[in-house]
Amino acid sequence: MILDIKTYPDKILSQKAKKVGEVNAEIKKLIDDMVETLYAKQGAGLAANQVGVAKQIIVADDTRNGGNTKILINPKILSKKGSASLREGCLSLPGLDIEVKRPVKIEVEYMDARGQLRKMKADDLLARIICHETDHLRGKTLLDKLPLIQRLKTKRQFKKIKK
Repeated sequence: MILDIKTYPDKILSQKAKKVGEVNAEIKKLIDDMVETLYAKQGAGLAANQVGVAKQIIVADDTRNGGNTKILINPKILSKKGSASLREGCLSLPGLDIEVKRPVKIEVEYMDARGQLRKMKADDLLARIICHETDHLRGKTLLDKLPLIQRLKTKRQFKKIKK
């Protein structure tokens, strides 16, 4: 089922997501729906709070690199290396496209869709997607990357559009 994407100023986007205890049928259904939503909306990554669920779940599209869709539950970035700036957009902030500096390589610990604890190294686009989505799980958006005056102005514009 394709889920609705929450857009700014929805309050769930500024909330910290809660850890997932066990991967049960409800969590598996949410993951399936998130993957379907990600591809239907042509996104690169999606955090559960972007679809209105304050749980620490990320789905990331690594198929462009010949990989598969990554599912990360309770992700924790263990290490970061290098940095690069690149333009990013966000499904929860339609039309916003800004330059963001992120690590080039990361190592992340997470639970997979079966509830198994795993570690993974990611680089380039996948590392960027995981960092972007973990920001969401911490209640941060691209707006938080903007300088103060530009952030306030952009927030006002989004609130005006929402009304």
